[in-house]
Amino acid sequence: MPVIGFLSLEQKQHLQQLLKQSVRSEMRERVLILLLMNDGRTQEEIAALIG
Repeated sequence: MPVIGFLSLEQKQHLQQLLKQSVRSEMRERVLILLLMNDGRTQEEIAALIG
C-alpha cells in the first residue's frame, strides 16, 4: 500500500521546480517518480507512466 503525502509542502514545491528547470532527463525522471509516489501511485502505475 503506497504512502501518500510523505513529502512536506516545501519539499514538494522544490521537486516541482526541479522538474520544470532540470535539463537532465535522468533527474526529471527521478523527481517525477518521487512526486508520483507522494501522490499515492503504485510502482506498477509509475512504471506504466514512465515506461
